[in-house]
Amino acid sequence: MARIKTKYKCRSCGYISASYLGRCPNCGAWNQFEKETEEVQKRSAKASPSRLIKKTGINEPVKLDKVKAEKDDRIATKSEELNRVLGGGIVPGSLVLIGGDPGIGKSTLMLQIMSDLSKKYKVLYVSGEESASQIKLRANRLGLGASDMLLYPETDMHDIREQINDVQPDFVVIDSIQTMNEPSLDTMTGSASQVREVTSELMKIAKMDAITIFVIGHVTKEGAIAGPKIMEHMVDTVLYFEGDKHHSYRILHSVKNRFGAANEIGMFEMENEGLKEVTNPSSIFLDERLPRSTGSSVVVSLEGTRPLLAEIQALVTPTAFGYAKRTTSGIDYNRAALLLAVLEKRGNLMLQNQDVYLTATGGIKLNEPAIDLAITMSVASSYTNKEISATDCFVGEVGLTGEVRRVNKIQARVNEAAKVGFKRIFIPRHNMYKGLKDLEIEVVPVSSIPQALKLVFG
Repeated sequence: MARIKTKYKCRSCGYISASYLGRCPNCGAWNQFEKETEEVQKRSAKASPSRLIKKTGINEPVKLDKVKAEKDDRIATKSEELNRVLGGGIVPGSLVLIGGDPGIGKSTLMLQIMSDLSKKYKVLYVSGEESASQIKLRANRLGLGASDMLLYPETDMHDIREQINDVQPDFVVIDSIQTMNEPSLDTMTGSASQVREVTSELMKIAKMDAITIFVIGHVTKEGAIAGPKIMEHMVDTVLYFEGDKHHSYRILHSVKNRFGAANEIGMFEMENEGLKEVTNPSSIFLDERLPRSTGSSVVVSLEGTRPLLAEIQALVTPTAFGYAKRTTSGIDYNRAALLLAVLEKRGNLMLQNQDVYLTATGGIKLNEPAIDLAITMSVASSYTNKEISATDCFVGEVGLTGEVRRVNKIQARVNEAAKVGFKRIFIPRHNMYKGLKDLEIEVVPVSSIPQALKLVFG
């Protein structure tokens, strides 16, 4: 007879406790423990998996140099931006997780991509949130009503497995993972145990049957994908769909990719007819710059392998209170506070009695250290009320001693600035080499913040 074992697992970190706890001793999260029950059966020594494998000779250890690795051909979609993020196209038999805020465009993107793939491949779209008629209405609005894609509104994983076995599709979309239910588990739909078991089952289907599965996931209010963190470790690729609800532009960001480079981005614009690719995002973020304005500078940021020009704006005003205020949007707050301290100490700018507001325009988030030099120049421009030439741009990391440190892939950054039409770019001195002098842009090497301030503002 099997016995029932009860345990409590933290939804945030996976810590297991024999009893319910209000606060997780591992990660410190409150009210995250969830009850789980499982049947525990005694295994016979004769039927242990290791003995069976050894007897039949299945999955025996093999030397690495004896393994034959066959490179699978990627399947290219009509979206070059999605192909870029995935590392060149879809890898057959992979499991891809897509997360994002509600209404950001996850289902719309999948509907557009799968409708195009259904012309050559068999596609099964499993929806746990919408009926077939609702999906049809959305497809008609997007101009995809004549697609050969198969719709299957269902949440029971037992029925979904049977349909996959009967249909034998090439692609499967699960919309969304939090609505799927594994009937063998006695827990509520969307719980950590349900999401973990459903993801595990989908991974088995993808690998054993060579079916490519796209899974749409909800996100929490902190912006992380809802469910246990192990779900992101199980899948092959994790994509985040990001964007400001007040802007029409969307960024598809790769944070994990077993088959390509991580941190790649793809740019889309949400229109009435669906998502439209943005092939030149640099021009979008610079179109609305005001001429002869202070507190504005342009940085050549690198997202994955794509150089991206973005505008950083700063507003420095005297504080009306005893404590100076710092506000950031799209820029890390702690990094901005550090750079303001460096400017005050090394650049001799009295900022301790000034309110400073910093933003990356267009709703984009910039996190890499190479934006440091542009931030400092924007703040200095607003503080001194001196404009920066509209044809200047900046690249460089700033250290605590005021030095401008080298960045990676400087050639690609300089080429992007020259292509957009900038006349001068400031880079770290240690990134300078002879080949950069032959480009159609003046490259100015700087070694410190005082030197950069002197060259830019005189």
